[in-house]
Amino acid sequence: MADGNKELAGKVALITGAAKNIGRAIALELANGGAAVAINTRNSMDDANKLVAEIRAAGGQAEAYKADIADGKQCKAMVDAVMQKFGRVDFLVLNASVRTERPFLELGYEEWRTPLAISLDGTFHLAQACLPSMIASGGGSIVTLGGTQSLSGAKNRVHGSVAKHGMVGFTRAIAREFGDRNVRANCIAPGQMDTVRASGRAAGPAPTNIPLGRKGDAQEIATAVRFLCSPASSYLTGQTIQVNGGQIMS
Repeated sequence: MADGNKELAGKVALITGAAKNIGRAIALELANGGAAVAINTRNSMDDANKLVAEIRAAGGQAEAYKADIADGKQCKAMVDAVMQKFGRVDFLVLNASVRTERPFLELGYEEWRTPLAISLDGTFHLAQACLPSMIASGGGSIVTLGGTQSLSGAKNRVHGSVAKHGMVGFTRAIAREFGDRNVRANCIAPGQMDTVRASGRAAGPAPTNIPLGRKGDAQEIATAVRFLCSPASSYLTGQTIQVNGGQIMS
């Protein structure tokens, strides 16, 4: 957090799934930009509290909130708590997701619903809860985290592909509906990332079809999120930005 540019000072960001990996990098980067950060996690409060301590030690503001974003009541309670603590929400970063693989003909309904509930229901609940604050303060930014599978599909991940594709549609619709109130919405679609899976195992080797020849780093996603929250992206809305080393070009 040595960056002297505090273009996000006075703003508040709520980041879902922020205790580890990409979400953690996003929280650190937005705090580095001067924003107070509300760190959401469903299960990893120890990691979330360590992240809060790290941000505070560097002079930033942060608080951790445990909530299952698939649950509307928990979302409302979390946003109410963030509003009570910080007084506003300017940036909503919808990063939380689950990664499971199952052949489609073996996919049970509950497993089908899980990524949809987190990616789509969670997005619905939190956007409805946070948009009034953004509008009242003159604008804001919603950033959704999609993925290459939303465009290309993925074997054994029909449920995840549908969930991520739905977030793209949500982002575009919100951008159109709330643009006249200075609320911008954009989607970042990460490619193959060098992160640790929930199971504790590292991801496999980089595919051979990435022009840059490597996987992405979580910091590269975090930098893009900071840009989409900053005044530098003031005329950018409704877009899906592919951060994938050229694996998919659009």
